[in-house]
Amino acid sequence: MIQESASRILRDAQRIVVKVGSSLVTNEGRGLDEVAIGEWCRQLAALARDGREVVMVSSGAIAEGMKRLGWNTRPREVHELQAAAAVGQMGLAQMYETKLRENGMGSAQVLLTHADLADRERYLNARSTLLTLLKLRVLPVINENDTVVNDEIKFGDNDTLGALVANLVEADALIILTDQKGLYTADPRRDPSATFVHEARAGDPTLEVMAGGAGSSIGRGGMITKILAAKRAAGSGASTVIAWGREPGVLIRLSQGEAIGTLLTARTQKQQARKQWMADHLQLRGSVSVDDGASRKLLQEGKSLLPIGVTAVSGEFERGEVIVCVDEHGRELARGLANYSSSETLRIMRKPSTEIEAVLGYVDEDELIHRDNLVVTA
Repeated sequence: MIQESASRILRDAQRIVVKVGSSLVTNEGRGLDEVAIGEWCRQLAALARDGREVVMVSSGAIAEGMKRLGWNTRPREVHELQAAAAVGQMGLAQMYETKLRENGMGSAQVLLTHADLADRERYLNARSTLLTLLKLRVLPVINENDTVVNDEIKFGDNDTLGALVANLVEADALIILTDQKGLYTADPRRDPSATFVHEARAGDPTLEVMAGGAGSSIGRGGMITKILAAKRAAGSGASTVIAWGREPGVLIRLSQGEAIGTLLTARTQKQQARKQWMADHLQLRGSVSVDDGASRKLLQEGKSLLPIGVTAVSGEFERGEVIVCVDEHGRELARGLANYSSSETLRIMRKPSTEIEAVLGYVDEDELIHRDNLVVTA
């Protein structure tokens, strides 16, 4: 049963976020591990050639900066951490670029802070950028922007960042590569009766009890941050695997359905979680009325909502907010995420998508609400 579940989830995953920790990337702080990074990049490129969409979340900038600066212990002062990150990020980005290029893949560096994902506009901009990179078959390498963060806006660890990115791009799976085989019921170094957890449900509170403990002197995360990250990722329907990063061919073997590490499954699949969230959304900022043709396309043909089908706009809403679609009699048909604000929608309604740029001076999307961001409620 365990192997069947793992096989199905990882084998079917099309969009995957891979997170690798500082101790692996920098070989326990001794400097960037070129061989290990090269091997992960080889596997990432193979997954991309297989038609998967892959995003890498990599720690290691501060640890590499410490190595280059000759510091043996992690500094406490924020400005020193920021300086180390600035130094180390250069080498980290260069290493990924080189190794991915050797395997026929382009790369892009994306640095994020918590503020980027807390602000709606910046969140949507980050999402659009990442999805565009994936369409272009360029592999994004993401790290926290440690050069500018402070204690108020830090993610705290890149396990959390990995989960937030999985939510951001609506990944099917999050793979956390670490220096441990996975989760045990207790610390096996202290408790000889500890057993390995092959599979469990993400968000199960007993997992947090099992996973106590702190991280290494190089990184900030421990097993508890990985358990909490899996819980967060499950909120958008992504299951999580925690596995040893030096397991031979770990990413390829996981994608083929092999049971490696600890699998923490999400209660609902990605589309179900997203659509349920929209259907249950209580804070609705506005609505749009649609004509009979648009109603038919939404209800019977499973199409997106285009501006030309909108006949009226009610309320004030911003891009990315959930709005209601109603027919000409006021009956609710669907809910979805608006690609344009209410003021922009008023300007482009009843117009074909080809005229959006002429009217607004730019175009974000051809659709007012894309089918993937819409749930029928009629």
